[in-house]
Amino acid sequence: MSNSPVKRVVVVPNKQGMHARPAEMFVRKAQQFQSKVSIVNDGFSVEAKSIMNLLMLGAAQGTQLTLEAEGSDAQEAIDALAEVIEKGFLEEDAVKEASKTNTASEQ
Repeated sequence: MSNSPVKRVVVVPNKQGMHARPAEMFVRKAQQFQSKVSIVNDGFSVEAKSIMNLLMLGAAQGTQLTLEAEGSDAQEAIDALAEVIEKGFLEEDAVKEASKTNTASEQ
């Protein structure tokens, strides 16, 4: 396994952005990995295993975030954390919006 950094760009889909509940969900997932995980928003980078750090990003709907991980399980961490964001932190409005997008693209 390589220890080189892994990066992935995601967009916050839910209407309320990354508020306390989604930030807590993200941090809980990030803490499951050994890798160092960071989130970058507009050049501002924070350590992703702290809820306060995530809330400081002020990531509203449509915000483009870069996930970065470095360590033995970096790829797994990025994949899992990107999924949490891309699924809208499982908030109802984001799930509905993703469903509309998927349905429209299938037609």
